[in-house]
Amino acid sequence: MTTRRVFLKNTGTTAAGIGLISSLSSVTASCAANNKINVGLIGCKGQGFSDLQAFLLNPQVECIALCDIDDEVLNSRAADVEKIRGKKPANLYKDWRKLIENKDINVVIIGTPDHWHCLQMVAACQAGKDVYCEKPLGRTIEECNIMVKAAQKYKSVVQVGQWQRSDPHWQSAVDFIRTGKLGKIRLVRVFSYQGWCPSIPVLADEPVPAGVDYDMWLGPATNRPFNRNRFHFTFRWFWDYAGGLMTDWGVHLLDYALFGMDVTAPKSIMAMGGKYGYPTDACETPDSLQTIYEFDGFNVMWDHAIGINDGAYGRNHGLGFVGENGTLVIDRNGWEVIPEVVNREKRMEAVPLVKGTGEGLKNHVKNFLDCAKSRNPNTNASVEIGAHIAKFSALGNIAYRTGKKLVWDGTKFTNDEEANKYLLPSYREPWMLPKV
Repeated sequence: MTTRRVFLKNTGTTAAGIGLISSLSSVTASCAANNKINVGLIGCKGQGFSDLQAFLLNPQVECIALCDIDDEVLNSRAADVEKIRGKKPANLYKDWRKLIENKDINVVIIGTPDHWHCLQMVAACQAGKDVYCEKPLGRTIEECNIMVKAAQKYKSVVQVGQWQRSDPHWQSAVDFIRTGKLGKIRLVRVFSYQGWCPSIPVLADEPVPAGVDYDMWLGPATNRPFNRNRFHFTFRWFWDYAGGLMTDWGVHLLDYALFGMDVTAPKSIMAMGGKYGYPTDACETPDSLQTIYEFDGFNVMWDHAIGINDGAYGRNHGLGFVGENGTLVIDRNGWEVIPEVVNREKRMEAVPLVKGTGEGLKNHVKNFLDCAKSRNPNTNASVEIGAHIAKFSALGNIAYRTGKKLVWDGTKFTNDEEANKYLLPSYREPWMLPKV
């Protein structure tokens, strides 16, 4: 089995291109020097602003800058910050590079679509900032490799937005799994059925809305006409920018499959799915998908669907660690153990629901701020943790897109050269893959 170290350090190929902002100073972030932490947010509409709100629960944090390519979003969020703290951020930008150049900023929050994460995080690290980056860390294997190198080289403290790593009931579930009471675990069933997330109808292209810098929104992605389906929240259903539910929820849930089983890299991956629920809608990514990751002695199975809620164990998301004696089931609400009953004999006692706190994001931000002040790179969801699960989820999408069972050696696919082409991104000029 490929070790965690081999997967984290050796996955991918040689980086190409030149650093986007290599001239920026690589000064160590000043969070440890005083009690005040100045924060700037790039990408203000969705989860990025939720992250900022969690930061602003901490009195030592001040938001001094916001950046968004949409004037309406930018001005609205500036007003929201004023409501929370009594004053608007001093700096409003539409070009994220200007925010990173601001020497007064200690921490950059990256809440942009997935295709921007690598460029923005690397530039922030080069500029001596600490970074809170939304998940998935990167879109491709090589982007993740570069981001890890950047954080390590420039000694930036990085937290990836996998906030379940800071919600105590997830850790207590892992502790129980490792007692061995479940017996031999044959399967980890991981599922995300999102009934609230509907199909998106086909829409015609249209002129770019007033106040939107669409070229900057596209950045390294393929140049296409403006279409509202590809903009804001629903960008995640298009391959140019993201990886569908496989990476959107997969990085949260599959992370705990690997953590619970204390493994990282699979031997092989195969995937089957498609647009079964909504075959004629606008989404490119599959609305239904089952992916099997093969390990020694057990499998991890990913199962997702949009538009329906009927996941396993009466839940719409979660994991089931299926053991000989019982199954531990966990989701964001808590965890429990369902005993295995064979021939009327119960093999272990049930464990009633251990409830979650509902404060994962709050705890996650607090952990990051503590680490930034102490210069401790080992945050609860470090850049290494974020990279390895982003890679793992990307492998599932590659198996789906190639339609093949792929054999993985921790660095590349050994049975399909075409599949290896998915390991690197393709950037639109003049944007280039950073070199670290």
